[in-house]
Amino acid sequence: MARQIFEYTKTVLIKVSFNSDLFCKEVEKALNRLLPHETEELLIWIKQFIENKPELRSCSSLFHY
Repeated sequence: MARQIFEYTKTVLIKVSFNSDLFCKEVEKALNRLLPHETEELLIWIKQFIENKPELRSCSSLFHY
């Protein structure tokens, strides 16, 4: 079940990536809801996802690389 939540979180982030404010809010929610090992995995995924999307880097203050 937990893995499904992780995959759903990535789906939501992809869908809201058109708006940096929404993206940041969803990242914040995810960081509060996911398990620690899932949080680490999500941060790696986010880093790769926003690599070519400078408009989404505004929420990088929510996490540390």
